Amino acid sequence: MSLDAVLLAGGRGARVGGAAKPLFRVDGETLLARTVAAARGVGAARIVVAAPLLASDLDVTWVREDPPFGGPVAATVAALAAPRALEADEVLLLACDLVDPAAALAALPSIPPGADGVCLAEGGRPQWLTGRYRTAALREVASTIPDGGRDAAMRTLLGGLRIAFVDTPAALSRDIDTWDDLTAAGGSAASEPEEEP
Repeated sequence: MSLDAVLLAGGRGARVGGAAKPLFRVDGETLLARTVAAARGVGAARIVVAAPLLASDLDVTWVREDPPFGGPVAATVAALAAPRALEADEVLLLACDLVDPAAALAALPSIPPGADGVCLAEGGRPQWLTGRYRTAALREVASTIPDGGRDAAMRTLLGGLRIAFVDTPAALSRDIDTWDDLTAAGGSAASEPEEEP
């Protein structure tokens, strides 16, 4: 099966004073670059980043929900609608604040027969933004969501699909939401996003 990826990196960063979390650095690399590399490492051909332009040196397609800050469903809907951006049979949905996206993806199996997707779960709680989904199934649901998915919960997009859950240790879904999380990950803040062209 061919594979593309949608990386969600356009949040407000409210718990870190509005800082651009995808530009935080862990082990010398930005969280965004680490996530792009992890997606490429499992075979993602096209990568769409739903965010303002954060790093012009990355070989990705940039999209933005309109209006901005509509949440992860709106960002996903915008990525699915971008012309020629996603053409693979399956798509990864990944948040760009994971401490170790490569390890998370290594724990994510192929989509089982009869399912529309697979995602990690922590104690039975779905981690929707560490998942692999059939592109056609996502597009079908996305086309029915009102207001382009603005402020919708991820369950609105994924809850009605046949999803297989893979229970994994909490460490695999560890993300960076606060300055304390960044410190615990041994990371540091990075530069501001680039100006829009």
